[in-house]
Amino acid sequence: MRFFPLTAGFLLCLLTMPTLAAEWETPRTEYGHPDFQGYWSNRTQTPIQRPKELGHQKTYTAAKALEMEEAIRDADRVKYTAIDPNREAPEAGTLILQSADLNFIDNRIDVLNVKGEYRTSMIVDPPDGRFPFVEGARGKDIFGQWRSQGLDALDGPEGRPAGERCLSRGIPPMTVPPYNANFQFVQTSDYVMIFGEMVHDARIVRLNAEHHPGNSKSWLGDSVGYFDGNALVVHTKNIRAEISHFRLFSTDQLTFTERFEMLNDNEIYYRFTVTDPEIYSQSVTEELSLKRRNPGELLFEYACHEGNYSLPGILAGARRQEVDNSTFQGSSSN
Repeated sequence: MRFFPLTAGFLLCLLTMPTLAAEWETPRTEYGHPDFQGYWSNRTQTPIQRPKELGHQKTYTAAKALEMEEAIRDADRVKYTAIDPNREAPEAGTLILQSADLNFIDNRIDVLNVKGEYRTSMIVDPPDGRFPFVEGARGKDIFGQWRSQGLDALDGPEGRPAGERCLSRGIPPMTVPPYNANFQFVQTSDYVMIFGEMVHDARIVRLNAEHHPGNSKSWLGDSVGYFDGNALVVHTKNIRAEISHFRLFSTDQLTFTERFEMLNDNEIYYRFTVTDPEIYSQSVTEELSLKRRNPGELLFEYACHEGNYSLPGILAGARRQEVDNSTFQGSSSN
């Protein structure tokens, strides 16, 4: 075996390698803007709110994060084991959830890693990582208001959540859906489109523009943005009150500001702050890491549409229950 002496040039190359790696430059579109285009995912097992027992603990150690990820992988493997064909049927009256669907849900394995930190929650402000609800907040969104007026959630389709009606699963990429947590960025000289695979929501961000006058509300709101150096900053308002959901309770007073900044070719640092004085005592800030999808991984049609068979089934079941209850009460009075 022959050994070669290290030359001064080779040593210089070794010494400068970290420097060269640090000189990564943000890719740009033909219009000179930072180029976010492509397919991304915000999939993570980290919850929006920090578990109460963790208090102000913002991060996990790497060892703890790896342990948590391995636990989910173990649970994921169970999905591929055979189901006992001789298992007992559920007891009458048992509440049956979406247990069958769990076999098709994309388990979120990764613990959220933002700029090298394993996070205990998406919320970073308030410091306890939890929503700062005002008193009675969960009854102040439009669905809570309707309930206070005597309207039941099963009285008609309007009382059902927007996601159930296939209208929206929340504003991409703010919302981390249970599966299909994928997004696409498309850019022109004057617009940025952020398209969510879940319920095919397409947000159109107008660059260097003013908000539309008036208070006309839309499902995804009125978004205007600008580039701040290598970051895209987006401000959104005039959002329909019915967009409220359990991941982000809100009213028509909801506004939010987002900041997107590429850290490397495969990662976007994403930070957003929401404000809704009807629901929260202060603004709420969350941080996420958007990861680029692997080459060849595209978005597919979600095929969710308003009036899908689940919604008539839910309402028909409620009407059937009303008839049964009425019949039972009538027979009891006799």
